Amino acid sequence: MGHSDKMKVIQSGSKAEGLDSKGSDLDLMSITPTFKVYQSETEVVRDGLTVPLIMNNEDSQPCFTQLRLLDHHQIFKNMWEKNHLGYMLSSEQYKLLYLSLLPHITWKIHGPCLSDMQGRLDLAFCLKCDRWISQAEPWVIRARTAWPPSDIISKITSYGVLFVPIGIKGSINENLEWRISFSIAEKFLVYSFSHVQLLCYAMLKVFLKEIIEKHEDLKGLLCSYFLKTLMFWISEETDPNIWRPDNIIPCFNACVQRLLYCVRYSILSHYFIPTNNLFCSVINNEKFTTILHGLYENGIYCFAYSDTLRDYQRQYYNLTESLTSRIVKTVNHTFCDYPNIKKIHLLYNLLHHSRSSLSGSLFALNLSKACWFVPVSPKTVYSSENKHEYFKYKYDLSHLLIGLHSDAVAGWLLLASFFYFHKNYFASLSVMNYALQKCTEEKIYSTRSEYTFIQNQELYQMKNEKLYTVLKAMTIEALIFHGKSSLLPKELQEDAISDLLNHNIFYYPLSFAYFLSFLCFYHLHDFRSSITRVYGIFHRLCLRSTVKEETA
Repeated sequence: MGHSDKMKVIQSGSKAEGLDSKGSDLDLMSITPTFKVYQSETEVVRDGLTVPLIMNNEDSQPCFTQLRLLDHHQIFKNMWEKNHLGYMLSSEQYKLLYLSLLPHITWKIHGPCLSDMQGRLDLAFCLKCDRWISQAEPWVIRARTAWPPSDIISKITSYGVLFVPIGIKGSINENLEWRISFSIAEKFLVYSFSHVQLLCYAMLKVFLKEIIEKHEDLKGLLCSYFLKTLMFWISEETDPNIWRPDNIIPCFNACVQRLLYCVRYSILSHYFIPTNNLFCSVINNEKFTTILHGLYENGIYCFAYSDTLRDYQRQYYNLTESLTSRIVKTVNHTFCDYPNIKKIHLLYNLLHHSRSSLSGSLFALNLSKACWFVPVSPKTVYSSENKHEYFKYKYDLSHLLIGLHSDAVAGWLLLASFFYFHKNYFASLSVMNYALQKCTEEKIYSTRSEYTFIQNQELYQMKNEKLYTVLKAMTIEALIFHGKSSLLPKELQEDAISDLLNHNIFYYPLSFAYFLSFLCFYHLHDFRSSITRVYGIFHRLCLRSTVKEETA
């Protein structure tokens, strides 16, 4: 056909959206430059290079149209069919023409596309209207929360729309109808998804292919386009803040719940043209609804039989053990290393036999401190891309964040040491600077038995506060490193070998902070700042100080 050398090819489908899942084919859309579509004759621009076609929506359902030839042409005579409106471009003959240009043995018509016999490539020869059509104009101005943002809407409307050669099955004008395609707009929308939205969309596709379609009776009733439409509607209607990593499972469950509603009531509105019900031809049988409801009730556990997410399923079981179980494990694995084993029994009694707020506060305080001892050096060396290392990082970090509530400073310094261990030197310095700002005169070191006038005054000011609040805000604990801790900087590990025999290693907080700052600046090649920190160390107590040395 004319101007074939200028034919523009666009990739669409899952691979173009960044979801190259198992079994995905390659979808290509080739825009034919011979024709240009307009909504009305008044919009036509005669350039002498393209054949203008006018949309006619009168005899077609929403999202479909017929394309009328404005001027009678002798070209491609077999592609035109005359009716009461004039000469119409036949979508069926259009596909047959392109099929004739390809080897018949290796290509076949599949919906609006030409597909290879192996099912690996779908090629749609489509037409384009450079303007945003009036049928979809309400989409631009309708009320929404915050998604999609205005810049994405502007980009979408400035591109226009495409037309693919397929009509409504069973329609009297099926061979003359063209479906309005928003593939480019949909690609822009998917690209604007947050990471969690994209993961949720991917989970829905896995849910369809590996869970729903395992039921023979349900195969072919749903398609990935329905799920994408569902994601668009939910994203538009919800607060963007719900799409957080820690909330991905509730988000996925909400999508499945919405899908269940759509199937039960046979309604899923087209995202751009809501008057088109995509589920008008989806069979709503009781078995479909029952199976889908059962999967929804199972929640994330429905992926137990998924090949793609089976490993994630095992990880999820491990990460969602009960809070009570995690508390017991934390106490058992940490307080057993404390110098006084009686603390375990004390905390047990506080938890099980005392109902006072004081006992609860003491338990919370000691549990926070116990979280200091959770990060331990792994027995297995993982690669930087190993998901187990990622889970360990998140696991250790979550416990150290709980450990911040044990006192005013030491918990923060352990967090800084954690970031240093993972070579995040800027984060380590930021945390340390914050911790050092809290080292003020009124703070009470847990190793001191006598208080200054300022400390007594501050305690008097807080006389109405709960004990837990006072201890957390006013005290500074000595830094304690477990013998197997992964938080101790490697520069101190050799020096601490002798102390490892005693299981715990103690450091004075201020000296440790200055030394760790020195190490961070050194690795950042900021030698002037590192020298400044060295002077700070000399003006403080000796770096390695046990609690006994501190009280002497």
